[in-house]
Amino acid sequence: MQLISKLPHVGTTIFTVMSGLATRHNAVNLGQGFPDYPMSHELTALVDRAMKNNLNQYAPMPGWLPLREAIAEKVELLYRAKVNPDTDITVTPGGTYAIYSALTAILHPGDEVILFEPAYDSYIPNIEINGAKAIALPLVYPDYHIDWEAVQKAITPRTRAIIINSPHNPTGSVLGEKDMEALRKIVEGTNIFIISDEVYEHLIFDGIPHQSILRYPYLLERSFVCFSFGKVYHCTGWKLGYCIAPPELMKEFTKVHQFNCFSCHTPTQAALAEFLQKKDAYLSLSSFMQEKRDRFIRLMSATRFDMLESHGSYFICARYSRISEEGDKDFAIRLTRDAAVATIPVSAFYQDGKDDKVLRFCFAKKEETLEKAVEKLISL
Repeated sequence: MQLISKLPHVGTTIFTVMSGLATRHNAVNLGQGFPDYPMSHELTALVDRAMKNNLNQYAPMPGWLPLREAIAEKVELLYRAKVNPDTDITVTPGGTYAIYSALTAILHPGDEVILFEPAYDSYIPNIEINGAKAIALPLVYPDYHIDWEAVQKAITPRTRAIIINSPHNPTGSVLGEKDMEALRKIVEGTNIFIISDEVYEHLIFDGIPHQSILRYPYLLERSFVCFSFGKVYHCTGWKLGYCIAPPELMKEFTKVHQFNCFSCHTPTQAALAEFLQKKDAYLSLSSFMQEKRDRFIRLMSATRFDMLESHGSYFICARYSRISEEGDKDFAIRLTRDAAVATIPVSAFYQDGKDDKVLRFCFAKKEETLEKAVEKLISL
């Protein structure tokens, strides 16, 4: 039998490659984006209690209602937006799943989707598996901002959606009010949808407000806004997130969702519904993670890496031109092998492998992990 691949150009991801190398060489892994410190014991205790209270059967398809109600309360607190927990929110097995489901709900063969590179690696496969075409526009190096004139020129009658991501993975750049106004002008009077990847909404630094789509009613009416509990509560392995969209869009989203996952892990939903009432747990995240970013920058000042700006996410990028002229993938592999520190080459986030000789570091790690990594990097 012959199988014709729907994703013929997709192979093993760079994350798998670099993590495998990190394991093989016993390297400090600053590549993949997950914390190595424990999550809240209070939250895990709430999951345990939910299980013991027999909340172990299927949750409703759109999610545990008290959790959806808590999400709606949080959205109103943060963004002064009213969303209906019955019609506008679906709990999903992670933010990536939410992005896939949103794209699958709206895309038809021949449609085009504009996205910005370097880009989170799931976007283009999600588009292509739905028979659509990814139109990848480069963010402007080195601060990785969007060139909105280039976006306007890329719009065609086939443009079905624009994907935005703020705070941005892999660069840590964030969108501002002027970006949101530029986006509004571009989509006004069109049938273009917006997929807004906001999984790092609470990991934003330097007193910068998060410009969520939820702040902008005109944009929200055409948007799927995707979030992750894993990034908020340091539990990426839970794979739990949610999508917010207006009722007519959410109706199409749930058509995909109900025949794929149908519903998510009930005990964790019950626990999160209660834990979301502890607002400081998410409101304090920015300062918590900014301390880690700032500490990592201070440590890295003793190396020959040149740090780029990061205003959000788990990540910060760095140039290595004072160390080597190698391509970023070759340098990242050598760094793992010889210095025992694993990173991610930023060229992996470009469809064409564009190489600005930049590596991505994850600083969502224990202090001793960051110190151990930098001790190894100082010798380069």
